[in-house]
Amino acid sequence: MEESLEKKLLDEKRSGWLDTDDEKFGKIFDFCNGYMEFLNRSKTEREFAANAKQVAEENGFVDINKVEQLNPGDKVYFVNREKSVYLAVIGKQKLEDGLHIIGSHIDSPRLDLKPNPVYEDGELAYFNTHYYGGIKKYQWTTIPLSLHGVIIKANGEKITVNIGEDENDPIFTITDLLPHLAKEQVNKKLGEAIEGEKLNLLIGGIPSLEKNAKEKVKLNILKILNEKYGIIERDFISSELEFVPSFKARSLGFDYGMVVAYGQDDKLCSYTSLKAIMDITNPEKTAVCILTDKEEIGSLGNTGMKSHVFDYFISELLDKKGENRPNALDKVFCCSKMLSADVDGAYDPLYRNVSDKYNSSFLSKGVTLNKYTGVRGKSGASDANAEYVAWVRNLFEENDIKYQVTELGKVDEGGGGTIAYMLANKGVDVIDCGVPILSMHAPYEVASKFDIYEAYRAYMAFWKKD
Repeated sequence: MEESLEKKLLDEKRSGWLDTDDEKFGKIFDFCNGYMEFLNRSKTEREFAANAKQVAEENGFVDINKVEQLNPGDKVYFVNREKSVYLAVIGKQKLEDGLHIIGSHIDSPRLDLKPNPVYEDGELAYFNTHYYGGIKKYQWTTIPLSLHGVIIKANGEKITVNIGEDENDPIFTITDLLPHLAKEQVNKKLGEAIEGEKLNLLIGGIPSLEKNAKEKVKLNILKILNEKYGIIERDFISSELEFVPSFKARSLGFDYGMVVAYGQDDKLCSYTSLKAIMDITNPEKTAVCILTDKEEIGSLGNTGMKSHVFDYFISELLDKKGENRPNALDKVFCCSKMLSADVDGAYDPLYRNVSDKYNSSFLSKGVTLNKYTGVRGKSGASDANAEYVAWVRNLFEENDIKYQVTELGKVDEGGGGTIAYMLANKGVDVIDCGVPILSMHAPYEVASKFDIYEAYRAYMAFWKKD
């Protein structure tokens, strides 16, 4: 029977679940169980980096600093200050023939402690915070929060902190005003109702028995911390302590078809690319996986994508393959291809007015391709060229990977960006390729299990391509 004109010409967009058999169902759910378990112990960039390093070593990856010579098939990694990780599987072709790079970020919006965080008011003790990344401040009040991070004492001793994840741990919260007294607050604009300076954590209320102490509750908290960690108040100035939601990653819906979790932006793409590169052996092109930090605040700093540490890693690959020469690094980048792996804002029927329905991503319809991001007139976007978009399209269609081509909201409605333009500036062909999620940047974000697994398949196919 001849194919209908509609089926032949139109780009049908339908749920990937409709084309999923029992075998693939099992693979999707098994994969996402591992994903949720990993998320629950990787809520911060330091935790993700440490766990990624462990996974890499268990799969035969070696610290590049311990390698003198590289050959095809070798697997190496580099950890940058415990907050970003680069991994590579050396390909059969020369590095200057180009790399296949997938880059994602492992930091997420959160609340950081200020340098001098502990104070007392109204005979209650608080931690003073400074929010990190783009958050809706009202979403962070009256929810359970846990404390993660490190404290470095003056003598260099490192203390790792993780309070609130175990069921026997205390948790922390930010209080909010009762409705009975909130007349002024509720009349404010949503973005102004909760001030950044009021995002302070309630941490205790029992006073010290020290007779002459002026701030007895604060003193009692510091006493508890001193007994448990051996720290004094001044040690907070050399700490990196983050408050994140205590919520566990869970399956969502009667059908268990979605994952709801904190930090899926962008630990979702980080996990799927990490798992994919573990399964790559003897590629034609050298496969490189970037797990970077600081994306949520502009990718600055020596652990962010704008630093030259990634260039250093690639230079090390060139040196240890015996391929370094003048301008070799530039040629490597100019011949490379990349997927900037970051999540996309999915179409939400409850807020349909901000989306162009014909150019939106939808849950369960596959990975997203964003030719450009940016704001307004594509400001800040790298805008992938048509030839590269066609190359990626062909790759996905050859491998039966479900994908959708999208934009982030209506023109002039807002916008956003990823690390794509930073690699494009080096000469790399880049396109954004991630997973659509709902409630982006909220303490609890939603993704489809179908899309999560499809991202893993997409990244595998990309690295296997010659």
